[in-house]
Amino acid sequence: MFTGIVAAVGSISKIKPTGKDISLTVNTGKLDLSDVQLGDSIATNGVCLTVTDLGANSFSADLSVETLKLSSFAHAKVGGLVNLEKAMMPQSRFGGHIVSGHVDGVATVISRHDLGRATEFWLSCPPELAKYIAHKGSITVDGISLTVNEVNGCEFKLTIVPHTSGETTITHFKAGTQVNLEVDLIARYLERLLLGDKAAEKAPSGVTMSLLAESGFLK
Repeated sequence: MFTGIVAAVGSISKIKPTGKDISLTVNTGKLDLSDVQLGDSIATNGVCLTVTDLGANSFSADLSVETLKLSSFAHAKVGGLVNLEKAMMPQSRFGGHIVSGHVDGVATVISRHDLGRATEFWLSCPPELAKYIAHKGSITVDGISLTVNEVNGCEFKLTIVPHTSGETTITHFKAGTQVNLEVDLIARYLERLLLGDKAAEKAPSGVTMSLLAESGFLK
């Protein structure tokens, strides 16, 4: 589990294809790795990665086909910057919101504007994720716990204070930037809970949840 409070900005130093998967090596910048062991989890641009190799200032992790399909790591390049957060400890201060590190999809930055000392961004999310994004609700963007300030269909607005810009990769966001999106965990569980007894029913082969909703199966 993570909180969405980024501890450091690292950079991708190596990408090694392993069949359809990849192995990623990340230089961790100022992130303290003294308490990290093999098998530990580190959120990397919001994706929970398991440490498979550990250096003094770097770690490696394997990314599966599923991770590549749902995240911006499908287009990762050596030198790319990433937000880093170690897994939450029981005694840690809970400064953000509940973040699982299981990315739901990729959003795209539409626009960026200065607003006093802050910066305002509009992003567009995949249509199937729009229902989970609420005005003044929490959302995780590239591993950063943020508050949604306005929603319009599949588009939502973020207002970023200078501290967040200075401590994360968000300072480099511009129109067209693709980012990892994790919607609020509670919203996903509530949706499943509201299915009631229908949650135990199998969907017909090849039928998506969206189609079921449209057909009235989930009502």
